Amino acid sequence: MSASRRSGTTDERSPDPGRDGADLLAALLDGMDAALCAFDADGVVTHWNREAERILGWSAAEAVGKQGFAGWAVRPADAEEVQARLLSAMRAPGRQVHEFALLTKDGGRVLVRTQSASVRGPDGEPAGVYCAFSEVHAQIDLERSIALSEALFEDAAWGVVLVDADLRPAVVNRHAARALGSGRTALLGRPLGELIVQGVEELESALTHVLAEGAPPGPAELWVTLRSTEGERRRCLRSGFVRLASPLAEEPVPLGVGWLFTDITDSKQATQEAALLRFRANQLHRAARAAAECEDPAEAAAVQLDFALAGFADHALIDLITPGTAPDGGPVRLVRAVTTPSGASGPTVPAGCVGLPMRYGAGHPALQCVEREGSVRASAATASGLPGSGDGAGRAAAARVPDPAWAAERQWPDDAVHALCTVLRSRGRTLGVVTFLRGTSRTGFDRADASYAESVAVRIAAALDLSQVLDGGGLTGLS
Repeated sequence: MSASRRSGTTDERSPDPGRDGADLLAALLDGMDAALCAFDADGVVTHWNREAERILGWSAAEAVGKQGFAGWAVRPADAEEVQARLLSAMRAPGRQVHEFALLTKDGGRVLVRTQSASVRGPDGEPAGVYCAFSEVHAQIDLERSIALSEALFEDAAWGVVLVDADLRPAVVNRHAARALGSGRTALLGRPLGELIVQGVEELESALTHVLAEGAPPGPAELWVTLRSTEGERRRCLRSGFVRLASPLAEEPVPLGVGWLFTDITDSKQATQEAALLRFRANQLHRAARAAAECEDPAEAAAVQLDFALAGFADHALIDLITPGTAPDGGPVRLVRAVTTPSGASGPTVPAGCVGLPMRYGAGHPALQCVEREGSVRASAATASGLPGSGDGAGRAAAARVPDPAWAAERQWPDDAVHALCTVLRSRGRTLGVVTFLRGTSRTGFDRADASYAESVAVRIAAALDLSQVLDGGGLTGLS
């Protein structure tokens, strides 16, 4: 250690600590976002920063050294009261908050909110007062923003998630945590892919777009499959996005994205179901009108089937029971009567093998349908072989790749992966089976689909029954 340091003196190369402290204090005061002034024990202005100059227009050179605000920063009628309020902070514990009007240099008035506290000297006695103030409307805006953010994260009736620039949740409110099926802290910092099984690509694409380009013009509806302790759940989230930028930077710096959403799955599904019911009811009405114009009842049955296919299935088949046999009179033999073109969807046509029984194996869905006199569903995604494959034990998910072997064993088109067999009954008799088939682009049949198919089957069965009566019980009317 040098001699100068040991003796406590400084040489000409050493900086002046007092000067450094004054410069640092001046820089801190001028860099504050709030206006600040200070008074000594006699009420003389000792400090005045740039924000105070911006609000009132008085420079530091004009303000420092003046006795209080009287005669320049407040009206004479208010000077005594304002002075008493400010200096009372020297003897009061903590901070005091006041609101009063100050005068600007150009003669205008500004309502400000002040926070005052005493400044203690080395002996611990009050040596003055410092006063930080800001325009009331700016303070109210800040308080309103804070109150809004707290309300959003505590009491909002929709989900709010703040996603950082790495597309990971940084803050999650209670509603969002419940909707996503997890705790608030458990979601923080986790990749979205751990929360969302399907639909995460669309969500991340939207978040990336907002970070780069800003908020979209309107809300978006995102279908996602959520992973939770209760299993996977398919939900529709109506989402809005806002880009978050730092107010402290000279240029906007993205801090992340605010994702606001509400779960509209129930209303969305109700709307879709209502639209589907209207469409199907309209199809039944149009089919009935068209079938009424057919002279041949067999042609009317084909017309009913054509209208049913629209938006419902890719292929349809009608298999009729061979005349002279009955479901309770031995093995049932079914004859293919009507089919859609093989290999492509299109209008139904008479089958080319009329009169030749279909070689359906035991457990075929069509045979089960006749035995049960009800609807049977089957899917390649759940079938483990011909026996039992048409047990109808719930809807299977759509298969990714068609299984030609599965369809060939059942004598269906190669692209079929989902089947719905519905019995044809008229006048208390079972006439046969109508089979609807779907390809890989569709999901499996559900209960609502079965109800619609049964409504179609009733109309087809009535037309086929009339055709058989007119033909003397044969199948020639379909050929």
